[in-house]
Amino acid sequence: MTALRTLRWWAADYAYAAVWQVRALFRGADAESFASGRGATIIVLPGVYETWRFLQPLVAAMHDRGHAVHVLEVLAHSRRPVTEMADQVTRYLHEHDLHEVILVAHSKGGLAGKQVMLGPEGRRVHSMLAIATPFGGSRYARRMPVRTLRALAPEDPAILALAGRADVNARIVSVYARFDPHIPEGSELPGAKNVPLDTGGHFRVLAHPRVMAELASLAE
Repeated sequence: MTALRTLRWWAADYAYAAVWQVRALFRGADAESFASGRGATIIVLPGVYETWRFLQPLVAAMHDRGHAVHVLEVLAHSRRPVTEMADQVTRYLHEHDLHEVILVAHSKGGLAGKQVMLGPEGRRVHSMLAIATPFGGSRYARRMPVRTLRALAPEDPAILALAGRADVNARIVSVYARFDPHIPEGSELPGAKNVPLDTGGHFRVLAHPRVMAELASLAE
């Protein structure tokens, strides 16, 4: 991996993130319009400081294939602790009596998704596609000025607790780039189906065709 290639990946990644941050400011399709469908039930868990619109291409594509995609507006920006995010999803699963659900999560959303699978309504979750999730934390988080990001450090109690529970890992597909500017440790999860992509980035991998293929495989 050359320094020039790494720099290009880094620049392309932040350009992708900037585009979707701007697009999130403009009201597009209503989230509720994707919640109907005769296929699998999918719940979206965005990453920190993101709205569900970062995953909108996946949401729209899966809805077009006949699947019901649920967006929890309460998770917008994912600033709450992982356990609180998981509680919101758990409550939603129970209140809507959903079964055989597939979670699709980006970054921190994957930590919340795993917590849901380990929780009291975990039996309602069939599987999870986690994209660029820091299952072992990120050492860069130690330098961050806000608690929301520092909580993703490898030694954080929530990160350690999740890492110590491998009983649901077999139901998780972890997709990640071989170079992630936010997670130098990578996103490999022991016991899961790990899918490394021969590219770089933390955000732009959301648009990688292999991500769509893995999600379709879980749903169909």
